[in-house]
Amino acid sequence: MIDGLPPLRNVIAQHGLTARKNLGQNFLLDLNLTRRIARAALPLEGHTVIEVGPGPGGLTRALLGEGAEKVIAVETDRRAIPALEEIEAVFPGRLSIVAADALKVNWPAVAERQTKIVANLPYNIATPLLAGWLTAEPWPPWYVSMTLMFQKEVAERIVAQPGSKAFGRLSVLAQWRSRAVKLFDVDRRAFTPTPKVTSSVIQITPQAPAMPDCRSRTLERVTAAAFGQRRKMLRSSLKALAPESEALLAKAGIDPRLRAEQLSVAEFCGLAIAVETAETE
Repeated sequence: MIDGLPPLRNVIAQHGLTARKNLGQNFLLDLNLTRRIARAALPLEGHTVIEVGPGPGGLTRALLGEGAEKVIAVETDRRAIPALEEIEAVFPGRLSIVAADALKVNWPAVAERQTKIVANLPYNIATPLLAGWLTAEPWPPWYVSMTLMFQKEVAERIVAQPGSKAFGRLSVLAQWRSRAVKLFDVDRRAFTPTPKVTSSVIQITPQAPAMPDCRSRTLERVTAAAFGQRRKMLRSSLKALAPESEALLAKAGIDPRLRAEQLSVAEFCGLAIAVETAETE
């Protein structure tokens, strides 16, 4: 027992918290591992932490135990709320439970000062959540860092470099105005139920933009078009976005025979600016 709280397996049994596939749930029960994830986000003192999909609260306990001033736990599965309320009783005033769909939350309204995001994200909403956080406006965003767990394949896409097969839309969005690093892998056997894939923890830290200053929505449109047909040359894949794709690429100084994974993040930003300019002419 930690701080008077029962083992997580007992909590799951007591509250009937069988993981649901439609909610992307895989519960992390190894408290040594949850502490390792929490420590990866240090320092937590003086910070509010937003956690999405806490489930029975293993990571929630670790975040509070490692010194988070406050944890805001966003959970859509109401079966988990009583388990989280038990943690709230042990850490009075330091845990706020938000029963909501994370995809519908107004994050700037929920966030407090010096907010960090630390979460074992539900698999089924991980990518759209991340994309939304990466394209937040204004910039710098409402959070100071994100320490997140994804399926290993997704994590490798986030940190992939140009020229690699994993380089794609998430790579560009994550590296456009942030620093993204992979921290460590998590064996699938650490979860209940055991998923079919290994997971990885990454950390993303917002930075002052070093790339050409484009609009986030335009960059999203450009990357969606380019990587939507990644085997094709850009002059073909971008036609859905701009019928005169070759002229657009020429304006951005990009060889139209290249494929999406061959461009740098800065070149994607330049291409987005070219699209914005063409649309206002």
